[in-house]
Amino acid sequence: MSQEPMSSDITSDDKLWALLAYALSPLIPVVILLMEDKKNRPFIRAHNAQALVWGLFNLVGGTILSGLLFFCFGLPSLLIWGIGVYWGIQAYNGKMVEIPIITNLVKNQGWA
Repeated sequence: MSQEPMSSDITSDDKLWALLAYALSPLIPVVILLMEDKKNRPFIRAHNAQALVWGLFNLVGGTILSGLLFFCFGLPSLLIWGIGVYWGIQAYNGKMVEIPIITNLVKNQGWA
């Protein structure tokens, strides 16, 4: 699921913003897009685009699943969020995260 670290120019600040993008998506990815110094960093840019798409999926998919499975009390959305946090931890370790379908979509659109 993860590849080797990107390069040695990744700062601890980059890693922290990547973690926050996954854990608090879709809010933090939108904030990062508004910050000129952050959105142009290659490591943050790659993770931010994926985190934004993942956060929108969580928002829509988790809401629909929680509505259909109302007896689960929001557990599907919580599980989807937990997967995002796992990917955030991988990003914090300096690795590139490969999210099925989303990674290819983001790269093909030129967002990362």
